[in-house]
Amino acid sequence: MFQVFSSTLTQMLVMFLFIVIGYLLNKGKILPSDTPGVLSKLENYCLVPALVMNNFMQYCTVKSISQKYPLILYSAVVLAIALVIAFVLSNYFVKDAYQKNIYKYALTFGNFSFMGTAVIKAMYGDDMLFNYLMFILPLNLLVYTWGIVILIPKKTGANPLKNLINPVFIGMILGALIGLLDLSKYLPKFLTDTISSASACMAPVAMILTGFVVANYDLKKLLSQGRVYIATVLRLVVLPSIFVLGLKAVGVDETTIIVTLMAYATPLGINTVVFPAAYGGDTTTGASMALISHTIAVITIPIMFAIFIG
Repeated sequence: MFQVFSSTLTQMLVMFLFIVIGYLLNKGKILPSDTPGVLSKLENYCLVPALVMNNFMQYCTVKSISQKYPLILYSAVVLAIALVIAFVLSNYFVKDAYQKNIYKYALTFGNFSFMGTAVIKAMYGDDMLFNYLMFILPLNLLVYTWGIVILIPKKTGANPLKNLINPVFIGMILGALIGLLDLSKYLPKFLTDTISSASACMAPVAMILTGFVVANYDLKKLLSQGRVYIATVLRLVVLPSIFVLGLKAVGVDETTIIVTLMAYATPLGINTVVFPAAYGGDTTTGASMALISHTIAVITIPIMFAIFIG
């Protein structure tokens, strides 16, 4: 349990330090007031597409899928259940259609990518990390298709298909094609290094963006949103417990239990800040979710692993 707590705390401190940097850059007026719009567009048009493309190039291959297809199938089943639960529960949080989409996203996806991969690697090493990355392939696929579409504020006459054709989705398609057709070996090293370097910048910039956005609000207001605490408990404790107990009941292996728990016990993701900011949406709920859930996750993740993994 101490190793889990130490790994989680390390990642949380890294994330919070970047959030503090963003917060201070705003409060000190070191960067202009339109910085959130600039950073969110940088994320949406460059860094997130690079991250998605890099992941799919490496792990969406015929060999990987053929070796790890049971993990992908279990992931798809759990994800489908999570999606149904999110659609039902989101109706009880808010009435506004766009805010309801924020809760749908938050209850379906945690911060499984940045935080989940870092903690899994620190706790279990590269072999388990590969299993985890295969498990989250369906999550990445849904995040950067349906997830992005619902986080983009709806405008009069907007076409959902047009929202789907965005830089992140294009990056995912290109990465998947390169991986499935084994084209990586034909790409020049400077190009793959550029994509890898850009993808590594995604999380730090997103954290700085979150801190900058948080600084525009009264912290007391962000910390006093009761609905966000309920969503946080569902995200960090209730939903992962349901999924893990269900998998244990059907007798799945420990590896599947570990990767499922990590993917679904992570805090509410930061895309609820990144994408609304990029398209002029309200970031209040997303900022509150990021602040509250990432703080509480320091305690809940070690406890969840102690209970279910031992």
